[in-house]
Amino acid sequence: MRSFDQRNHAYPGYSLFLRGTLDGKAQDFSVGIGPGAQAKHAFRAGDIMCGLAVPVGDSRMETVEFHKASALEVVSRAPEAPAGGPPWLGVPPLLETYRARGHRRLSARTYEASCRACIWGCRMPVEITLDQWNREKREYRFETFCYGPKSCSAYRAGPTRKVPGRNGMTWEEEDSVDEETISNRGPDE
Repeated sequence: MRSFDQRNHAYPGYSLFLRGTLDGKAQDFSVGIGPGAQAKHAFRAGDIMCGLAVPVGDSRMETVEFHKASALEVVSRAPEAPAGGPPWLGVPPLLETYRARGHRRLSARTYEASCRACIWGCRMPVEITLDQWNREKREYRFETFCYGPKSCSAYRAGPTRKVPGRNGMTWEEEDSVDEETISNRGPDE
């Protein structure tokens, strides 16, 4: 959520990008799962799985096509991912780890080309409150972030984020915001 120069992040779960069969048709699709499902199954890139899910209700507020996954089952486990990266392909950490690490903005193009499969790449829905005194005025967009090592060779920041506000004002999120967010980490963490 954004409101001019204020931001707040929620971490409801994980996004799985799948190549498989949906209603009998082979296709690519995405499913959101909760932290409990991830803790139970420890999904990682290359796993073969099955389950049930329902379409999301509001595509402005979801980065996946389906959610509320149930009856999940790992059919076969992918080989252990090689150490190092990018991209890092092991089992993603707990959501609390992401929050503790902090993030920096990530170019949307770089996310799609190099970081979507990485456990540190993230695409979040953003709800922007345009006027704090009239909370009905809202806009929606998606933003991409990186939680990975500062030394990642694939990382590209992309343009600074501009946040619309009341009476046509705009606030620009400068690089210093990201630098402060990840100041608790060394270059390789």
